[in-house]
Amino acid sequence: MSIDKAQRQRREIKYIISEDVALAVRSYLSSYLEPDEFAVGKPDNSYQVHTLYLDSNQLVTYHAANTGERNRFKLRIRYYDDDPFSPVAFEIKRRINEGVVKQRARVKRAAVRALLAGESPVPEFLHSNKPQEWNDLQDFWLLVERLQAAPRAHNAYLREAYLNAPDATVRVTLDRAVRMAPEFTWDLGTEMSEGVEVFSGVVILELKFTERMPTWLIEMVRGFELKSSGAAKYVQGVELLGEHKVARRITGFEWGNAVVSTATSAPWLDAAAAVRGALGPNRS
Repeated sequence: MSIDKAQRQRREIKYIISEDVALAVRSYLSSYLEPDEFAVGKPDNSYQVHTLYLDSNQLVTYHAANTGERNRFKLRIRYYDDDPFSPVAFEIKRRINEGVVKQRARVKRAAVRALLAGESPVPEFLHSNKPQEWNDLQDFWLLVERLQAAPRAHNAYLREAYLNAPDATVRVTLDRAVRMAPEFTWDLGTEMSEGVEVFSGVVILELKFTERMPTWLIEMVRGFELKSSGAAKYVQGVELLGEHKVARRITGFEWGNAVVSTATSAPWLDAAAAVRGALGPNRS
C-alpha cells in the first residue's frame, strides 16, 4: 500500500464529536471532497492506521506535548498492514506555533530492525530513491540518536479520510476506535494486547489545509457548532496507560554496538537541550 498524500506544511484543527454528528459531517463532505487513495472501495471510506511512537527514557516528546510547548515534535513510524513487502513511513511531526510541518521517509520494512538497533541509515534502506526522503530519514535518525529514543507505544485506529483531488490541499479525517498499548519492539504488528481505548465513544474530526480554510469548511464548522479541542492520541494514551508502563523495559537500541556514521551522528545532549536544538527550521 502506498503512503498517503500528506502535505509537508499545513494547519490542523481537531474536534471531538459524537457519532451522529460524524455521520452528518460525512454527508456534508460528499459535496466537496472525495475518499483518499486508501479509502476508495472500503466500507464507510475507512481503513486501519497503525503508529509506533518512539520517545526517550524520560518521555521527552510526551511531556513537551502534554505541557503544550508551542514548538515540539513527535517521532513515529506509520504503517497500514503487516505485509513484509509494504514500506513503512518514518515521520517527524513538528508543531511550530500554530502550524504543522511533517517530514516523512518511506523505508523498506526489512530495514526497520537495523535502524531501530541504532545503525546509521543508508540510501538502500529507502523504498524509493528520493533526495528529500533521504534528508528526512537522516533527520529522523539524528533526533532518535540525540534523544536515545526507543519504541514506546503502538497506536491503532480506524480512519475515514477525504481530500480535494488532485492537489490534496484540503484533507478531512474522522478517527474512530482509537487504541494504544505499550510496545518496545520493532515488529510493527497489527495485533494489540494490553491496550486501552482512547477517546472512548467519540469521533476525532480533523481538518487539515495548506492555505486558508475554505469558506465551505468554515460554514460546516459554524453549521454544526463545532468547538476545537486538543485530541493528541499519544498523550492521551500514555496518560491512560500510565507513564511507568511505557518506560524503557525492553529496548531496540544497543547504542554501544551501533554502527555510527559521522554524517548523521551528534554528541549526546540532555533531553531538554535535544528538544530545543531539534526545533530549528525545517530543511527543504
